[in-house]
Amino acid sequence: MLVAQEVVRRDTISGNIVAMSMDAKVDEMLTKAEENCNRNTTIGNGNNNNSVSGNKIDKISVPDRPQTDAEICRKNPRILGAKIQLVVVKSNEEAQQVKAYFRNRFPTIKVETDASLRPNYKILAGSYISKQAAASDLAKIKQFFKAAIPIQYSVFCVEAKR
Repeated sequence: MLVAQEVVRRDTISGNIVAMSMDAKVDEMLTKAEENCNRNTTIGNGNNNNSVSGNKIDKISVPDRPQTDAEICRKNPRILGAKIQLVVVKSNEEAQQVKAYFRNRFPTIKVETDASLRPNYKILAGSYISKQAAASDLAKIKQFFKAAIPIQYSVFCVEAKR
């Protein structure tokens, strides 16, 4: 038969006094389990007087610094960035011709076709973190594609030019 009793303990994390009702056997089992635990938790500023178990360990500190691009991209592989829309054409053949023309002039900038507006095809160039980041390439591209504009577009973070 289980008989509940009032047990008063100190919280191992915050150090606050906690009162609870539990069976004596359960209390005994918890006490043994806690004694076998190697608790090296410190709270507050890491001084010995704030130590829960009496053992001092170094606190884990998170540096106050901006996240690197790699850290941001790891959390968000696709972001709402920008691409440069060169033209919108009416056929896949025209799209292939425009892409070939663009690749001859700008071999280092990735170009792709967006067929989401069928029967029309958007020809998109580059991947940028923002429309402002696309400005330098846009100025060069406008010499050959007068109607080129930066548009918001979902891009892979690691490919996006800053």
